[in-house]
Amino acid sequence: SGKMSVERIFDELGHFQRFQACLYFAAVFQAIACGIHYLASVFLVETPNFVCGVPENITDVLYGNLTSSGLGEVLPVFSGKGPLVVRTSVGEQWELSRCQSALRINPKDFTYDFTGNRTVSACHGNFVFDHTEVQQSIVTDWNLVCEREWLAKLCQPTFMMGVLIGAVMFGDIADRVGRVRIMTFTSVCQFALGVSVAFSGNYYIFLVLRFLLAMVSSGYLVVVFVYVTEFTGNKVRTWTSMHVHAAFAVGVMVVALTGYLFRVWWIYQIVLSICTSPFLLFCWKFPETPFYLMAKGRYQEVQILLDKIGRFNGLECKLKAEDLLEPEKTECDKALLQKEAEEPLQPEKRLTILDLFGSWRMASRTCTVWAIWFVGSLGYYVFSLGSVNLGGNQYMNLFVAGAVEIPSYLVGCFAMDRIGRKKTCAPALILAGVACILIVVVPAKLESLVVALSMVGKFAVAIAFGLVYLYTCELYPTIIRSLAVGSGSMMCRVGSVVAPFCVYLADVWIYLPQLIVGILAFIIGVLTLLLPETLGEPLTSTMEEAEALGQKPAKNKKVEEGVELNQTKA
Repeated sequence: SGKMSVERIFDELGHFQRFQACLYFAAVFQAIACGIHYLASVFLVETPNFVCGVPENITDVLYGNLTSSGLGEVLPVFSGKGPLVVRTSVGEQWELSRCQSALRINPKDFTYDFTGNRTVSACHGNFVFDHTEVQQSIVTDWNLVCEREWLAKLCQPTFMMGVLIGAVMFGDIADRVGRVRIMTFTSVCQFALGVSVAFSGNYYIFLVLRFLLAMVSSGYLVVVFVYVTEFTGNKVRTWTSMHVHAAFAVGVMVVALTGYLFRVWWIYQIVLSICTSPFLLFCWKFPETPFYLMAKGRYQEVQILLDKIGRFNGLECKLKAEDLLEPEKTECDKALLQKEAEEPLQPEKRLTILDLFGSWRMASRTCTVWAIWFVGSLGYYVFSLGSVNLGGNQYMNLFVAGAVEIPSYLVGCFAMDRIGRKKTCAPALILAGVACILIVVVPAKLESLVVALSMVGKFAVAIAFGLVYLYTCELYPTIIRSLAVGSGSMMCRVGSVVAPFCVYLADVWIYLPQLIVGILAFIIGVLTLLLPETLGEPLTSTMEEAEALGQKPAKNKKVEEGVELNQTKA
């Protein structure tokens, strides 16, 4: 039925002119905050070296062949193997471990080894922390060690649960009340909650505030993708959607830098929250997207928006909102149009997740897309969490982990527009799979090669991960697009909740996490080859149009694509 009508705006008024560029960079600037809050907990819940405290002042410390007059010099090198032996001002000798202390009974002299009896007791919340690297984290403030250690480990999974719920909730609401209202609401909440986390007086308030922060952060991230996709033309859409991820990666680098500069957790949290606050000054001025306004039948507002874009881009706007309603002047389309114009008058049909499984074709498409979301996220976090174990400077490691993503998005962008979405996504996943399986084969002695392979894995996974947002937007029609991206994002969060547990499997066998990610990525990469290609196709509006993707009559097709179609059918 000719070109999808609303897309004509971009042909007339520019795909990425001054107006869209200003909106885009403003919206993406706030996306940095999402990257910041997602990874902030890396340094919030950092556990420094620690031992049990003793009631009196310490005068002498022994650890192996080290001697000192205080715990300060010994703690940085304390490995947890064997106790620290200390003598107090009243002459008592204690053996201090991480989670217990033992008082020596009647010691003769002050030596490291002792054969006599001891009285062992628990620490009862009395700990001494090493403050060389971390001055204050929530672990040192609220003693989240030993029997309370699981509380610190709970921080990231609960945050990810908030992300999961927020993605579904806000994606759904944005289809009903509009993109801009949700973006404004979530960014204001991000700032307010981010700052209030710093002032949470105890662990449980901290956990609840972070959970709410996760909900609004993921809400913003889901809606901003839909927003920039609906405001930029299909010539630049790849570029614009991919670089929202680059903003996320910048957020990761900001976390590394801020963590390095501020070693007190609440100051660090406030600085991170203030980073993107200028956005709040102008976000309420954002216009609603033309796709959303047309879908809701608000044609006057569309007209005002068109004139505004025209003025701003220095072009004369000849477009009328009514023109966007008429794809072609055929009777068939007129009838369709008549039907479409009447539809908003009936109460709107509420679309639910089940509509993503409306037919066999849509159901298999949805399953594959969800699988890409899942493995993309799982791989992303397994590689990121693994990067901390590379040794060396942890701040540098995190910075590099963020930095390695940016070239992957540039490569992904380039490939998506040259060879297509499907032909980029599938090989990327297969490459990630191969890299993971190679990690298993490489002898453990070649450490640098293992690190290099895991970086290749992260690089390849980031390409697939960056591409899947846009690919999902293009595979589904306007009426259900936010829901499709939201539910995909939910699968992706399931992946990120599973990821830490996957990383714990390294205790069973060191390369088990990589093996699992590798096998999954490989299988899903092969399944991706069955999806339709959407490169250069206009965004669809109705379920029928979306279903017809990749099913065009063969005479319009190049031979190669015809072959591809037959394979899909087979």
